Amino acid sequence: MKLSAARDALLKPLQAVIGVVERRQTMPILSNVLLVAKDGGLSVTATDLEVELVAEADVEVETGGEITVSGRKLLDICRALPDGANIAVSVSGEKLHVRSGRSKFALATLPAAEFPSVEDMKASQTISVPQDVLSRLIEKTHFSMAQQDVRYYLNGMLLETGGQHLRTVATDGHRLALCQAELDGEDLDEQQVIVPRKGVLELQRLLGGEGSVDIVLGANHVRIQLEGIRFTSKLIDGRFPEYERVIPKDSSNELSAGREVLRGALQRTAILSNEKYRGIRLIIRDNGVVLQAHNPEQEEAEEELEVAYSGDDIEIGFNVNYLLDAIGAVDGDEVALSVVDSNSSCLIRKPGNDDCKFVVMPMRL
Repeated sequence: MKLSAARDALLKPLQAVIGVVERRQTMPILSNVLLVAKDGGLSVTATDLEVELVAEADVEVETGGEITVSGRKLLDICRALPDGANIAVSVSGEKLHVRSGRSKFALATLPAAEFPSVEDMKASQTISVPQDVLSRLIEKTHFSMAQQDVRYYLNGMLLETGGQHLRTVATDGHRLALCQAELDGEDLDEQQVIVPRKGVLELQRLLGGEGSVDIVLGANHVRIQLEGIRFTSKLIDGRFPEYERVIPKDSSNELSAGREVLRGALQRTAILSNEKYRGIRLIIRDNGVVLQAHNPEQEEAEEELEVAYSGDDIEIGFNVNYLLDAIGAVDGDEVALSVVDSNSSCLIRKPGNDDCKFVVMPMRL
């Protein structure tokens, strides 16, 4: 293998895939990236056996070939070289040689044949989605995913298609976030897949550009093609809970408030909440809500807000972090909170808009 490239042409794909390179790996090969040089350029592949990223680099290939080398070391070398530098890469024996100006590096390699590859996907449907739409769906729901829950199917995000809608749902059993988008002209098959947490966070990092992305849904994998980058993730094999059942139906007890005003009051009151349980009490009555918190040191916080409300008097407790996450994800200046009674979940959304819904379970205080 022999190739030459501008520093930025090699740096960009390495930065794109480095997120899945394992730092503390059980298999040494997983700390490496696979370099495949052939006519037309270089592909850089990284995997942790769950997520695979392939990025294309625009380089001049003199001699084709494939090899694996430490992803972080190669990235650090490219980063450390000056802007506008030209890099020559070649393989001789069991070493990858990197030369730029007066700098020379010789890196250890492992054979490309040992690098694990994702099995070929059998696509059940392919969807074209604007990048900003997919990015927004993930942004509005990812914070409700569970972390290392024994109910493994909660450690990820549900991606659901049906009719003209693409929907994302995440829950950790204490709260739930749902967001959907209508895709013009699409008639999608009904399908549910669960993308693992690491795949969701990696995808969120990659999204944000212009144009559309293609989402390929298979039985065991999801693949998303961005400009110059191919993302593939295994799916979680499990059945996602019937989330529709936990979304409260419309209630006459709906509170409407300025989003930033309510958020600020919650943040201030939370300062003196129990650091472990983060409980906060809401006392809701005609045109007002009182927020209360206390902690084991016998400290107390209370704040009163004027809000639009004309339902029953309700006293209810919540984890304040869950409320803040949900309110922070609502678009617009106003936020609506509806509860049936003091033992029911709270539904949070933008007034008059059902595209994004957030549910928070109550807690005993």
